[in-house]
Amino acid sequence: MGTLFKNGTVITASDMVKADVLVEGEVVSLIGLDIPADGHTVVDCSGKYLMPGGIDVHTHLDLAFGGTYSNDDFDVGHKAAAFGGTTTHIDFAMQPRNGTLHDALDIWRRKSAMAQIDYGYHVGIVNLTDEVMAEIPTMVDEGVTSLKLFLAYKNVFQVDDATLFKAMQQAAQNGMIVMVHAENGDVEATLTPSLLAAGKTDPKYHAASRPPEIEGEATNRAVVMSGLTGCPLYVVHMTTETSIAALRRGRALGYPVMGETCVQYFFLTVDEHLAAPGFEGAKYVCSPPIRSVEDQQVLWQAVKDGTLQAISTDHCDFWYEGGVGPHAEWFASHPNGEWAAYEAQDPSYRRPGKEMGKGNFAKIPNGMPGIEDRMMVMWHAGVNGGKLSPSRFVELNATNPAKIFGMYPKKGTIAVGADADILVWDPEKTHTISAETHHMRTDYNVYEGMEVQGVPVQVYLRGEKIVDGDEWLGMNGNGQFIKRQAHAPVL
Repeated sequence: MGTLFKNGTVITASDMVKADVLVEGEVVSLIGLDIPADGHTVVDCSGKYLMPGGIDVHTHLDLAFGGTYSNDDFDVGHKAAAFGGTTTHIDFAMQPRNGTLHDALDIWRRKSAMAQIDYGYHVGIVNLTDEVMAEIPTMVDEGVTSLKLFLAYKNVFQVDDATLFKAMQQAAQNGMIVMVHAENGDVEATLTPSLLAAGKTDPKYHAASRPPEIEGEATNRAVVMSGLTGCPLYVVHMTTETSIAALRRGRALGYPVMGETCVQYFFLTVDEHLAAPGFEGAKYVCSPPIRSVEDQQVLWQAVKDGTLQAISTDHCDFWYEGGVGPHAEWFASHPNGEWAAYEAQDPSYRRPGKEMGKGNFAKIPNGMPGIEDRMMVMWHAGVNGGKLSPSRFVELNATNPAKIFGMYPKKGTIAVGADADILVWDPEKTHTISAETHHMRTDYNVYEGMEVQGVPVQVYLRGEKIVDGDEWLGMNGNGQFIKRQAHAPVL
């Protein structure tokens, strides 16, 4: 028999209606009023909302970066995501500098063997050789329909304009989408040494090394190339008025361009957080940097008027005080994933974290936690705050991500035939966010002390309950890889 969700209010991107939902096997089989129990397991959802599981299309789990690794992996990171209402995510499988795109997939498949929620991959290109160019069409057969290129991180990930243009031409021919990290890495690579030479080493100068103008310039460049190639473009983690304006211009011209922002950019600012006393600002170092209150208002308007299509996290967390030990160089030189074997031998040792950048902001690992908090924080500020309707919330956090990245209607909605990824959401329940209670593997939370109203009290993944209040019911290996479809719509 199945599971029958009774007496709830179903919220999709288009509707908010009282209805019962019947799940049989892994999919939704019936939606209606007064569906008979008929021996099904009944979940009483009186006073609760039923929403599709959240989809976070921008995460970095177990990523090698800056001489260390991001803390959360496809085990702990997945558990944290589920407690926050996210049941599917897409991670970035990064091409090794001297390797191929299939090498990247092989590495990330090993990482994701312990998956507890559903997942996909974007493939990140850092070295577009002729061999790699020829590989791009084969990614579609693998169910990977999105490429990521960086216009930032010179001498690490950054590609030049010719590489971006050629990749977009190839992607357009194969119904793929190109994602860009839009900051001018050449300018940043000039500003950073100058700031350090002037003794400006504190975390707050991270923002000065990556001013809003270089995000706007790079966004405009990518938008123009999308127009020239016809390649769908998705600009990740947009933060500021200059880049939003570039995206709006492209959309007004009919270019196939879209964008996301991330939850932290609605709440954190340079003046209050990045410039916090001492080294505290290191907690908030990410790229692009957090901006101003004025930029936050621009972002709220952009998600309300449809300029931005999705809200993600760019989840990439590190210890605030990792305690660099004698094996710091070991982390930097070993292949991805092997850190776990070492830490199992010495559980007291924590890999290097944000403290690597004391005295030099450029050495602070970029990124912050957020995969667990996104849905609750955005509901509280967006829906309770009167900025977003419940349906727009679902659209930004589940439905649009599923459509843009070729997972809809399997994912991103509650509909007959869709995967039964269902949140039982209590709009009245409150929760205080804290590092003491979150499930992410990090020793701080950027929303520490924030009380939110509206939380997932039960989380179902393909019909199987994995979160019940504070109880974890998921299992390693239960997460499935989602093969995504090419030629997804441009929203």
